[in-house]
Amino acid sequence: MPTYNYKCNHCNIEFSVFQSINDKALTDCKECDKVGSINRVITGGTGMIFKGEGFYLTDYAKKDNKKQNLKKNKSKKGNNNESSKNSE
Repeated sequence: MPTYNYKCNHCNIEFSVFQSINDKALTDCKECDKVGSINRVITGGTGMIFKGEGFYLTDYAKKDNKKQNLKKNKSKKGNNNESSKNSE
């Protein structure tokens, strides 16, 4: 669930709210009780966090390392194919 930033046009308070994407935007200020004074502030996106295995090697590795990893993977696949042929 994303965090949304809001600002009150009446009292100029800024705050963040952890909301579902499906939730309606807030409109009433809890600080000054002004109805309809809250606006959602558009901010720059935050970094995404990928959890699990493989994301570093596939997405963020330096280009040189990525090429080396691809060569290693191809050579491993080639060795596996040869060994499976020999066992037949």
